[in-house]
Amino acid sequence: MTLSDDMLVPLAEHHSTDGRNTYLLLNDRSAIWDIPGTGEYVTLHIARDIEQRTFGFEHERHPVIPLAQNWLIRQGCPAELAELSKNHGPRPADAFTARQDDMLRTNPDGRYTVLDHSTANPCSFDFGIEVSTLVHDDCHPDSAHAPCRIFLDETTKDFHSYTVWEGSFPTAEAADTWVQERSTPLPLAPAPDGTAGLRAEASRVRSPVKTGGSAMPPAAVVPSRSAAAAPARVHRSAP
Repeated sequence: MTLSDDMLVPLAEHHSTDGRNTYLLLNDRSAIWDIPGTGEYVTLHIARDIEQRTFGFEHERHPVIPLAQNWLIRQGCPAELAELSKNHGPRPADAFTARQDDMLRTNPDGRYTVLDHSTANPCSFDFGIEVSTLVHDDCHPDSAHAPCRIFLDETTKDFHSYTVWEGSFPTAEAADTWVQERSTPLPLAPAPDGTAGLRAEASRVRSPVKTGGSAMPPAAVVPSRSAAAAPARVHRSAP
């Protein structure tokens, strides 16, 4: 943590009133020089033993902010205090993206288990940032036949907004193959209750294919990226 402390930008922090706990959400600007695909967010929980005058800490790296916030909440940080204190970054492009962020942040009933993730930040004004997060949907009925989900975050090159797409796959291998090849449209997961209209509107705005009022929204068409911007593989999270 101290080797690159001058590259860590605090996005959220909370210090308990008794001085025993500190929670931090940090943007690691040095991640672009790490292994290709490394997540750019780091969370830190410092626990202090006031009587013994000692401390220990846990930390973890994350691909996206909602998952980082979820980790802090599970460590004991009040949910409302895990919110960003300096939110000058991109905003959700639509209501469906905001809804997906909320799902990852709260992770109700421990629904999602993160298996893998990859961040493609080309550090160029010609491309935006793309993050793919592979999760296993452990308990929702809609995932019985396709329990592996890809959350694909696409940030515009002007860094003003981002869109989240959710794809469903029968296996982690199938999801990984899609991320690497991009030879077919992303197979969209069933829309969560009450959000079908939100995703249909997002699809119409994003897709180059025009649909009639009664037509089903098209699958998300994710364009091919240059080799410099293609997502790299990273090691899978331990079970």
